[in-house]
Amino acid sequence: MTAAPAPAAAGAAIETHQTTIWQQAWIMVRRSMIHTKRMPEMLSDVTIQPIMFTLLFAFVFGAAIPTQGVSYREYLLPGILGQTMVFTCFVVAGGLTTDLDKGVIDRFRSLPISRAAVLIGRSVASLLHSSIGIVVMCVTGLAIGWRIRTNPVDAVLGFAVLLLFGFAMIWFGILVGCMMQSIEAVNGFMFATMFPITFLSNAFVPTEGMAPWLRAVAEWNPVSSLVQAMRELWGNGMPLRPDAPWSLQHPVLATVVWAVALTLVFAPLALRAFNKRTTD
Repeated sequence: MTAAPAPAAAGAAIETHQTTIWQQAWIMVRRSMIHTKRMPEMLSDVTIQPIMFTLLFAFVFGAAIPTQGVSYREYLLPGILGQTMVFTCFVVAGGLTTDLDKGVIDRFRSLPISRAAVLIGRSVASLLHSSIGIVVMCVTGLAIGWRIRTNPVDAVLGFAVLLLFGFAMIWFGILVGCMMQSIEAVNGFMFATMFPITFLSNAFVPTEGMAPWLRAVAEWNPVSSLVQAMRELWGNGMPLRPDAPWSLQHPVLATVVWAVALTLVFAPLALRAFNKRTTD
């Protein structure tokens, strides 16, 4: 007879394998994706909500919003995509707050992994989450008449600019997630800040009809630069006024500048808040 293997001696060391920060981050991404797979209702913010906004604005409000030289449906879709990507910060803030509140981050701290891997994994998972919404919105846009009128290079560049801006918003979400103590507080703060920012822009309506002071605020809004960049790269935009601000005359460059500036501001603050929140 073959003898059974002897049980491990009490107190014996358990074999572990050294992993890099990128492998650890990928494990965090997989964890978030498994949560989404098991709870598909988590995708409602990047599927049902953007579709609802698109249909409401395209078929209910669209007839009352004039757009010179382009159909309102083509004008609208870059705005909806911009709003969806800005709301990426909702996802990362809510997920991080939940993990902190339930002690999941404390569990991660007891493991031989880097703290940065947790944030990197959460950031990549949030971008993937929002990318699902981008695909859904593009399919919806094609169904209602939206088209990309330019070449493939400009088309890809438009999506790249969108993702770059989303990356900057993730750091804002991490900062909020570390500062707030509950998911209810996160939702309240985000609705009070993100909705005015996205609606006080050119995402849904042209700025020409606004009061001069309000138009200046809207046109220098980074969301307006993002949306104008996509419209320019995809051929969905209206002709600009001769006195349009620099941010709308050079929207791609302006969006890159905004994304880099927001990242440089929010990333250090977010990292400091995370370290402070997770340090005994």
